[in-house]
Amino acid sequence: EVQLVESGGGLVQAGGSLRLSCVASGFPFVDYAIGWFRQAPGKEREGVICISLSDGSQYHADSAKGRFTISSDNAKNTVYLQMNSLKPEDTAVYYCAAPRYRNHCSGSRYHYDYWGQGTQVTVSS
Repeated sequence: EVQLVESGGGLVQAGGSLRLSCVASGFPFVDYAIGWFRQAPGKEREGVICISLSDGSQYHADSAKGRFTISSDNAKNTVYLQMNSLKPEDTAVYYCAAPRYRNHCSGSRYHYDYWGQGTQVTVSS
């Protein structure tokens, strides 16, 4: 069974940093893409950043450019989201996700089939 587990969320002051982790199991990790999404209360889930483990291509939402970095440790089946210069508007539940048939990145949640449980990120002003 495909499983994605996020961790690393918490409370941080504006301008601070967090690193989120997504540990994947149950599928050939390096053949797929892993994306990070976030959902704030009352808002739709939106794509943040993605990495294709097959070719290294990436997607960055405008909100993430220059502040967020995605990386992978294939030996650990883990993808990391490094978030710097955090802003209150970054507050959301962050999810990692994987598509079933795509191995390139997309910012659309409809292209993803497997989801983690989410980890809360709260940025205070």
